[in-house]
Amino acid sequence: MTAPAVETAGPMIEAQGLSKFYGPFAAVQNVSFSVPKGQVCAFLGPNGAGKSTTMKMLTGFLAPTEGSARLAGFDVSTERLLASEYLGYLPENGPLYLEMTPSAILQFLGKTRGMSGARLKDRLAYVADKCSLSGVWGKPIAKLSKGYRQRVGMAQALLHDPAVLILDEPTSGLDPNQTHDVRELITSLSKTKTILLSTHILQEVRAVCSRVVLINEGRLVFDGTVDEMAGSQHDMETRFRQLTGAA
Repeated sequence: MTAPAVETAGPMIEAQGLSKFYGPFAAVQNVSFSVPKGQVCAFLGPNGAGKSTTMKMLTGFLAPTEGSARLAGFDVSTERLLASEYLGYLPENGPLYLEMTPSAILQFLGKTRGMSGARLKDRLAYVADKCSLSGVWGKPIAKLSKGYRQRVGMAQALLHDPAVLILDEPTSGLDPNQTHDVRELITSLSKTKTILLSTHILQEVRAVCSRVVLINEGRLVFDGTVDEMAGSQHDMETRFRQLTGAA
């Protein structure tokens, strides 16, 4: 089946006071932001800033110590199954069944989401084309490069046509041509979907995003438009260093 039509008039992605503590260590502390329908928002921060932890809490993969997260109006802690129907999630270094082929794993994942028949066949053809997997469709994932494994991860995120995409480093491991293709794909998806995109590539932010949320040491330090953060690529790098205390 396809993800249900979105009925909420509020934000599609919403973090309210999210915190995650491991003993005395605060991986994320009191992070709040929201992403409206149809926006592509970059989620930035240096290594260890808490980006992946925040994204895991937003998807319901990790329970927050404090605060709450909502997707399409559903609380991911108390309404997780409903929220997951609207979500496509590409985790950083997402796990895959290495003995399976892209065809087999995507058919399996489609069936677990209740898809079958012509609908499943059509969606498999769509993701195979959009993620450029046709050439390795029947090859074991164990024999695929990191870039192709990343494409399989992107394909599973898109398979059920979700309204919300949360993508953690989607161009990691891709060569320049593949990176360009993924950026083009994200741009085309932004016409109908809400996207939260974590990346270390600031050029990518200017290419596909309209908004920036930046965290450092687990805390929100900037939330605004790309142009408000910086007027050029060089300015963005300088501003990033300033906001993260590296300048």
